[in-house]
Amino acid sequence: MFDSRHIRTFHEVVRVGSYSAAARALGYTQPAITQQMRALERSVGTPLFIRVGRRMRLTEAGEALARHAGVILGAISTAEEHMSAITRLRSGRVRVCAFPSAGATLVPEALARLAAEHPGVRVELQEEEPPESLGRLERGECDITLAFTYPGLREQVPDGLVEVPLLEDQLMVLLPTGHPLAGRRAVRLAELAEERWIAGCLRCRANFLHECAELGFAPDIAFTTDDNLVVQSLVAEGLGIAMMPGLVLSFLAHRKIAGRPLDPASRRQVSAYVLAEHLEIPATALVLDELKTVAAHRQGC
Repeated sequence: MFDSRHIRTFHEVVRVGSYSAAARALGYTQPAITQQMRALERSVGTPLFIRVGRRMRLTEAGEALARHAGVILGAISTAEEHMSAITRLRSGRVRVCAFPSAGATLVPEALARLAAEHPGVRVELQEEEPPESLGRLERGECDITLAFTYPGLREQVPDGLVEVPLLEDQLMVLLPTGHPLAGRRAVRLAELAEERWIAGCLRCRANFLHECAELGFAPDIAFTTDDNLVVQSLVAEGLGIAMMPGLVLSFLAHRKIAGRPLDPASRRQVSAYVLAEHLEIPATALVLDELKTVAAHRQGC
């Protein structure tokens, strides 16, 4: 394997025609140049120069390497500039995988802040519900995953992943505006035991069933869909009621439904997940910081 320093020195020797001239140009001693060229020849496995009188001439191997040296040094220079741009946040790419309601709320606000300060950082957005989204992160298909967990169904964070808590998202009950309990400030889940329900994604449905079981009843689930627009439309038409996170109601609110918090309050934990070693990548750390800022603002509202 070549040492880039040796390639740079070799390129200069070829350019100026001698070890002594290369030493002057590079600020080295001539013995240092000689040592580097001997080390390069050992790496190549054959001489690169031969002396003809007082002059040096390239061997066949030396001529072949000379044709590549400029390209190699150019590629190294380009790579160094690219790395510098990334570390100084002039460029970079971060792949974010988010569940739908986070993708519609936290992510756009965070990316708008990021674009204003660091327009060279590119963020690519994927959509997936947990736990599949965590699988993408473990497989290296994304750099940051936004996911949620419920207190009663708390899973172990997979090895190698770091959880960055963002906010607690309060769960709401969606009722048609004409429902007898729609005028309440809060609703007890036990009061809704005889209602027909619309269930959401697998993780949300599992939490819903768990909370109902804790209260001693099994809900009548008439529909199951993870499309929030469909859920709200079904509720608006009086076909059932639903439990929905507050994040969703912050950007969707059908005029014929009422969202009421549960009493006692029920919440899910929204967090960002990242591979431990990626916390040191500047662009990834910056996106995490923006997500934390946006989440803190929403939590404080």
